[in-house]
This record gives sequence, structure tokens and C-alpha cells, in this order.
Amino acid sequence: MTTGPAPAPGDADAHWLRRAIDLSHRCPPSTTAFSVGAVVVAADGTVLGEGHSRRDDPHDHAEEVALREVDPDDLRLVGATLYSSLEPCSSRASRPRSCSALILTTPIPRVVLAWREPAVFVDCDGAERLRSVGRTVVERPDLADGVREVNAHLLG
Repeated sequence: MTTGPAPAPGDADAHWLRRAIDLSHRCPPSTTAFSVGAVVVAADGTVLGEGHSRRDDPHDHAEEVALREVDPDDLRLVGATLYSSLEPCSSRASRPRSCSALILTTPIPRVVLAWREPAVFVDCDGAERLRSVGRTVVERPDLADGVREVNAHLLG
């Protein structure tokens, strides 16, 4: 079981976001979807699940892969943080539920992201959807360069 610093603003959030960005580099290339990494971390710093886009299926999003690894009845989700290199999607064509909707099926109270999804494919409002129901959303644009780098081929 992987462990690291307990989720918290500052260096701990940066540590876990860098892990998510590292995972995004494992994504099979695509011209129709972003490369994203995600990590679900318990309050004590234990990784509950992690994944990247297109890991098991060409339509997989990183957050859904990471959440699929977590037992939905795991009580540690109540204090967990989900780290995503890119803002969780608010709509998608390939699956019935967006990543922001999947997160809302869990008790995860906090989401940290490095980069807001640019309007390349859709006009995303995942962060707003999460905030509107009381979830804490932290943005770390200081780490967005790594996310833009792995997705540079989509940015023209």
C-alpha cells in the first residue's frame, strides 16, 4: 500500500498532484481526449486508488479509474482527498456519468486539481458543480505546466 504525506494545503497537496501528473504521462496517446492522472488519498496519507485516462479501456477517465479501485464502503473516504491533474469533467459522450457526478456519489469532501479543463472539447464546469454542493475544491495553477505539457498536442 502506497503512503505519503497527509493531504493538506501546501507541500502535501503539491506532492499528490505531482503524482497525478506523473500518472497522466502513462496515458495512451489520444487526439480526442486529455491525458489525466488521479489519486484518492485517505486523511492519513494512504493511497486508496489511483489511475490514468484510458488505463483499462479507451473511454476510461482518470477519476473513474481511481474511484473504481476504492471500496465504496471504505469509511476513510469521508476524510479523503481526490487529486486530479485536470478538472473533473462535467459532461462526456462515452459514459453515462461525468467524473464530477461520480465524485458526488462518494463522501469525498475535498478535490484538488492542477489545471481547469480548457474548452477544447466541452465547456467544463466540474469544479463549480462540486463546490455548489459543498465539496471543497482547491486549484493549484502553479502545477498546471506539467498538465499542459502532456496535453500539448491538443492545444494547437
